[in-house]
Amino acid sequence: MTQRELLLESLKKGGKPACLNNNWNMFRPIGGDPCFKLIRGNRIRGTYSYDVWGTYIRFEESDPAAVPIVTPENQVIKDIENWKEYVKVPDLIGKCSEGWETAIENHKKIDREKYLSCVIMGTGIFEQLHMLMTFEDTLMNLVDEDVEDQMHELIDAICEYRLTYMKLVVENLHPDLIVSHDDWGSKTGLFFSLDTWRDYFKEPYRKLYDYLHSQGVIVMHHSDTYLEPLVEDMAEIGVDICQGVLPDNNIPEICKKVGDRMLIMGGIDSVIDREDSTEEEIRKETRRACEEYGDLPGFWPGITYGGPGCIYPHVEAIVVDEINKFNKEKYGVVAE
Repeated sequence: MTQRELLLESLKKGGKPACLNNNWNMFRPIGGDPCFKLIRGNRIRGTYSYDVWGTYIRFEESDPAAVPIVTPENQVIKDIENWKEYVKVPDLIGKCSEGWETAIENHKKIDREKYLSCVIMGTGIFEQLHMLMTFEDTLMNLVDEDVEDQMHELIDAICEYRLTYMKLVVENLHPDLIVSHDDWGSKTGLFFSLDTWRDYFKEPYRKLYDYLHSQGVIVMHHSDTYLEPLVEDMAEIGVDICQGVLPDNNIPEICKKVGDRMLIMGGIDSVIDREDSTEEEIRKETRRACEEYGDLPGFWPGITYGGPGCIYPHVEAIVVDEINKFNKEKYGVVAE
């Protein structure tokens, strides 16, 4: 069984995968698309810049990734009631309708017999909100009834922008899967109530994921956070794979609730991703996740970041090897 076949079997209702899926092994990201270059092309290590929305981005040499720095002084939206005066939604149609040749060629090079092609779309709707105004303002505006209409309008505008992004990707590349990022909490709790999430975010995401399903694209939603209260809603709106599930969640309970409708990818604590982490420590945590959750419906062991790779390169190879060892010992098979 190839990595591709294993995942597709896991996604089937009543599917019978031969063993556990292994981390990000089955995916091959498609690089070089013009939307990604426009939206994130400024994120170059060792630089400070503004993105196409006007958000200040810091990417120092010591940073593990680019970091939006949003303060009361530099936030794009100074007054949510008049947000249209401050926000200029990037013109993806005007700037990204052409220039797909490199990405198309990259896609052709992927062995689709063995792997699934994917596009990673960072900065989801909630993340885009708190990149346009401070985190405090974002959360306060989500609970302020006086600006409810304006927040819905802004979210609808971001949703339409994101839908345009998805349509350009699908029409030009038609990947097997899209990884859609939006972090909705910390390690220990959501940033908002379940009712607030349902009021503001549930239907926009249903719209986005309905479109992807209409085009035959698998939906992976990344949120490396505490998200137990949301999982049944996520399955309802069309998330095929809930990716980045931290072990701080009650993973057995999540799998019991939705493991027959939505795959649960994660479970390996990112505390092992350190420069000084030992092979023994990495293998121990990986094995713990496989043994503790491996028999649960829908579980899939992996690191919890929103794409392939670890901060420290030695970590991922050991994680992958240990999952392969577990599969060989328990199931007698390793997907190629």
